[in-house]
Amino acid sequence: MRGAGNNIPPRLNHQIYWRKVERLTFKLQKRIYRASERGDVKAVRKLQKTLINSWSNKVLAVRRVTQDNTGKRTAGVDGIKLLAPKQRIKLVQASGS
Repeated sequence: MRGAGNNIPPRLNHQIYWRKVERLTFKLQKRIYRASERGDVKAVRKLQKTLINSWSNKVLAVRRVTQDNTGKRTAGVDGIKLLAPKQRIKLVQASGS
């Protein structure tokens, strides 16, 4: 799960190592912070792009919105309330390129 361009096979929610996903995302965020503290704008932009395209970040974002969020049982604009694990994986894939 390293780098932005990984083609990681779709996994169900229970097969994802969440601690590793959280650690990788946090490490990348920390690198962005350190680069901004140094004033290295080019590195910040590059790392931000890497974070946006990161599979770990996408999976973590989908999990936070669909499982950890207190409004997870509230229907959105599309009228869908709860997502099954396969639907969450499809959502991650749809959010990427």
